[in-house]
Amino acid sequence: MTTRQLTRPPRLMPTLGKGVLTGMGKRPSPGARLPGTRLVLPAARIDEALVIRYARVCGFRETDPLPITYPHILGFPLAARLMADRDFPLPMLGLVHTRIRIVQHKPLSPTDRPELTVYAAGLAAHRRGTEAEIVTEARLDGELVWEDRSSYLARHRTSPDGAAPGADASAASGVPAASAMATKAADRASATAERAKSLPGAARWPLDPALGRRHAGVSGDYNPIHLYPLTARALGFPGTIAHGMWTFARCVAETGASPAKGVTVQAEFKAPVPLPSHVTYGRLGTDFELRGGRDGALLHLTGKVTTSHES
Repeated sequence: MTTRQLTRPPRLMPTLGKGVLTGMGKRPSPGARLPGTRLVLPAARIDEALVIRYARVCGFRETDPLPITYPHILGFPLAARLMADRDFPLPMLGLVHTRIRIVQHKPLSPTDRPELTVYAAGLAAHRRGTEAEIVTEARLDGELVWEDRSSYLARHRTSPDGAAPGADASAASGVPAASAMATKAADRASATAERAKSLPGAARWPLDPALGRRHAGVSGDYNPIHLYPLTARALGFPGTIAHGMWTFARCVAETGASPAKGVTVQAEFKAPVPLPSHVTYGRLGTDFELRGGRDGALLHLTGKVTTSHES
């Protein structure tokens, strides 16, 4: 794997714009070749005032060490740079964040200057397309103190076994009708099962229309789908939605997991959270979830938090 050392963090929004252009014409497939590039940013600078604002928006206590989710925000411009490269096999426009797993071995402080490393770990077939796993690591004096594995889905037609269709299949009508019906039936059965398994409600949060803009202000990610109804509708959404990393961070903050301990937090993103709305945070043991919609029937996120002695 080739290591490319950066002298400064990439500018996120121009990088995302570049990704839209370089993604044109890409045909994602789990059999595609990943770029063997590892991006490294030595001594990343953390804006302490911005961290305080981030903590307020996401519900972390301001007296904590660096919120466990914040290095993801710090490293995302590098991840975007990697995914915006012409050699990256998935188009950036339309990528969906499906899963995240963060392991914090030791707490980070806003005064630390961690070395950040980002690389693509692999591609996998998904029943709705192809997923890429992006790894972000933070080190202090060469020691790994924090790591994040995030999966991003590029949706496209697939064959009945979940693999991307070949050239002939992609030119045809896509998934056979019987397979499509089976997939929809499985989706309905899964949704019914998830409604029946709801965790005990522990908190209820009203989400106002400006939440997406506040998160953009502390994350630097000004994706139009999180800002205004008009800009969200222009990209095919019925209205504004909350950023997935806000929903994850808010749930992690609510768990109260101490970053002073070795801790692992992970989640699967199930459905977008519309703004404005009300959502219910559920918790039972190490498991948590976020639900919304009518009577709390819509599952937005499921997750788990464990400390080193629970692993």
